This record gives sequence, C-alpha cells and structure tokens, in this order.
Amino acid sequence: MAEPSKVIHVRNVGHEIAESDLLQLLQPFGTVTKVVMLRAKNQALLQMYDVSSAAAAMQYYANVQPSVRGRNVYMQFSSHQELTTMDQNSQGRKGDQDSEPNRILLVTIHHMLYPITVEVLHQVFSPHGFVEKIVTFQKSAGFQALIQYQSTQCAVQARNNLQGRNIYDACCQLDIQFSNLNELQVNYNNDRSRDFTNPSLPSEQRGRSSQGFGDVGGLYAFPHGARAVAFPQMGNAAAVAAAFGGGLPPGISGTNTACTILVSNLDSEKIDADKIFNLFSLYGNIIRIKILHNKPDHALVEMADGFQAELAVHFLKGAILFGRRLEVNYSKFSNITPSADAHEYAGSSLNRFNRNAAKNYRYCCSPTKIIHISTLPQDITEEDIIAHLEEHGTIVNSKVFEANGKKQALVMFEDEEQATEALVCKHASTIDEAIIRISFSQLQNI
Repeated sequence: MAEPSKVIHVRNVGHEIAESDLLQLLQPFGTVTKVVMLRAKNQALLQMYDVSSAAAAMQYYANVQPSVRGRNVYMQFSSHQELTTMDQNSQGRKGDQDSEPNRILLVTIHHMLYPITVEVLHQVFSPHGFVEKIVTFQKSAGFQALIQYQSTQCAVQARNNLQGRNIYDACCQLDIQFSNLNELQVNYNNDRSRDFTNPSLPSEQRGRSSQGFGDVGGLYAFPHGARAVAFPQMGNAAAVAAAFGGGLPPGISGTNTACTILVSNLDSEKIDADKIFNLFSLYGNIIRIKILHNKPDHALVEMADGFQAELAVHFLKGAILFGRRLEVNYSKFSNITPSADAHEYAGSSLNRFNRNAAKNYRYCCSPTKIIHISTLPQDITEEDIIAHLEEHGTIVNSKVFEANGKKQALVMFEDEEQATEALVCKHASTIDEAIIRISFSQLQNI
C-alpha cells in the first residue's frame, strides 16, 4: 500500500462521471485543491489540502463503498505527494494550457451550487487589478470563464491568490490556468460577457444561458446562511441562487413565497416547540414556532423564506411522528406575531443553515430509516450511541467513524417512523457534554 499522501488515486471513473461528482465524494473531508482526470485510463487524481484530510476520506471509504452515478469507484493513496502543473498539462489541455503567464486567465468553476455571473467574477478578480473583459461559457469541463486583465502582472497575482479557493462556503471552487489567447472578443454587455472598457455595447442576449441553470436562477433569493467565505466583500453579490445546482427535486417549484406553515395531527401529549424545531430545521432556518392553545394538535412554523418553507412542506407532508401522519400545509398567516406563547428561534445557534447552507440544501430529503449523527465525543462507542437512542425503536445496524478528525455515526432503525422520533427527540441532546446534531441520511444501507 502506498504511503499516506494528500493525493488520492481513484479508479473505475467512467466517462459519465464528471469532476464535480468526484469533488462531492471528497469535499466533506476538506478542500480539494487540484483535480486531474485521466480519461484514457478511467482514473482520476485528486489533491486534498493536507494529508490529514486525505487520510480522513480514505478511512471513511475503507468502510463505505464509494459510488458515483451507480458505478463503484475505488480509492487509494497516490504515489504522488503533490500534483504539479505538469501533471495537469500532460492530460492534453490544448489551446489554454498553463504554460506561460498571460494577462488572460481561463477559470473553471468546480462544484458550482450557485450561479456565477459576470458581476460575481468581477468582484472576485478585480481586487487584483483592472479587469478589462470577461466572457463566460459552458464546456464539457463545466462552467468556465476567460478573464482579461490590463497587465500580465495582475493576472499572475490573481492566479497566485485565488487558485483553489471557494467563492462560496464549500462550493464554487476556482481552478485557474493561463490562456494562450491574446485578446478577448466581446460583443454584448450582459450577465454572460462584459467589456469594462466599452460600456456602450448592447445587452442583447442570444441563445441559452451559458450558466446551465435555465430560468431557475431568477426564482431564488440568495439562500439564507450561504456565505461568500473566500470573498467577504461580495456579501449579497449573487442576487439569485439555485440551491440544488439548477436541478430541483421533483415537486419543488421554487416559486413559493409563503414562509409560515401549519402543521396538524400532532400528538399534543408528546410534542413541544423544540421537537418541532428539530424536525423542521432540516429544511431551513426557523424564525419562531407557536403551538395553538385552542387546537393543541396544531402548530405554526415560520421559516426564514418561502423556498425553505416549500422544502419543508414537500418533504414532511405525510411523515409519521409518534404514530400520527402529519398534515403539513401553508398557513394563511404570513408570519407568527411575537408573543409570550410563541417560541423564538431566529437567533438560535441550532439553526442548521447558518453555516454550510449549500451542503445542507443538498442533504434535504424525506424521513429515512438511517440517521447521521455528528459532533460526537471523541471517545464515543457504538454501545453509547445505541443506549442513547434505543428507547425510540429497534436499531438494525450502526457504525461509528471518523471524518475530518471528528467522530460521527450512522444508525439504522427498523422504519422511518422510529428514525424520525429519534431525530425529533435527540437532536441537540447531550452526550458527555457534547451537543449532538442529527439529520436523515440518504444512504440505503450501512
């Protein structure tokens, strides 16, 4: 076996598997700084930020078979300790090779969960020098852009400072090479191309959006909690965001504006506001919750925005909790009026979408039999976890593992109802002074 390395060698990478698919396998364990696709050999090389991140991924996938688009892939440490520019050029990048410094950069966006426009790119790259022109387009490698600086020195500085960084938290990673073009041709000033030296160009748009998101981008406000971590000056730079990378789950329209949900058929003897929060916070940030006094089996839940409310209604309608099938619908009330009997959660650190919003949106699903538990004590055992959860149902299987140096666990119950009860009752509970976090897992088996 090869010595531990921050470079991971992946085999059985079919032509249907894209770089972004492989990034999704490894980014939960840390930043992926370089990717080399060896298409002729059905293989790939991915370089993590450090050896410990790569080791965490390898440890996890030693017990869980990684699968991409229905195909099992196989991982091992590479004999390379570092991927070099030569490694990437050897894969046949013609025309835009990273050969000699040039004032024009070729930028590829990996793991693009939010739309990237000319305005976003300009805010990212302009701190490093005057950007003259930007052209964006869609190629087989994914979403790409050509960025022309006024001088080569500015382009070199931008590449040195931005290579491998994420525009947004855990997504939209920059892969920057020097282009061999001498001058960019820009015909229109719009969201896909811009000549900053010639503001009088027309804005006519022809053909489909090069973003690959169709018309979906206009449906969303920037998701609550998503952060431009690498570039704090951007703030709300992305006026729109497609939380699922443009491919919304079936049944999600993205057009809902109602933020308040009415939940009925609750077991009033067993439910309280915190338990409702634990369930609904899987789909967005909670502002406040109110259980109705005159109908104690009814509750109002106010979400941060209409998109998050639509996710909750879609995924929780018909879910079974404490033996009752929940009715989940939009309320006629636009919000919950603050009052003594309304529980406030707007400032709660337990809201799941304050950080890593992109990742949390991807994990939204209906209740499943398997729950994922994180932020566990380092010395936790399977027996400890089973003892903590077994009152809620029959545990079929369980596993404790480590990722990014942190203990996590998967627990499979006999059915979805038992898993839902365990999540509702034990999310944010304490084991050995550690506050644990629980979500549904989309895995089929452990």
